Amino acid sequence: MLTLEEYKKKQLDKCRLIGLDLGSKRIGVSICDEKQLIATPLKTINRDTLNELITELKVIIDEYDIKGIIIGNPLNMDGSSGSSAQSVKDTSQKIEENISIPLCLWDERLSTVGAFNISSQLDVNISKREKKIDENAAAFILQGAIDFLNN
Repeated sequence: MLTLEEYKKKQLDKCRLIGLDLGSKRIGVSICDEKQLIATPLKTINRDTLNELITELKVIIDEYDIKGIIIGNPLNMDGSSGSSAQSVKDTSQKIEENISIPLCLWDERLSTVGAFNISSQLDVNISKREKKIDENAAAFILQGAIDFLNN
């Protein structure tokens, strides 16, 4: 698994990436444009089995010509790793074993809060906000990562 710093050094051309917010019940998926300027929510996947997740990710990767995966790393506020971060790391390793494109973890502290706050500013009703929170959090994660890659 690469750090985003390592990925930035290796990345030769801009390409489409997906961002994932790995929750215990749902997985938010976002995608960016080929120029890596804007991250957009794509979908929410119900987390049933790891094999189903990998199959669905492969479909998205093929359909959108994805060249990298950014996964939100839920570090504690002090920067330490807790049980959620370990779970994400374990799932990320399984994804990396089955999908042959670069995968990076990106600090996702406050991504769900940020996504919820942004959607509240857009005057979206609360039930729609909650329904889309996972994919919005994934977009928040991916946007942070592509902003880092562009600097």
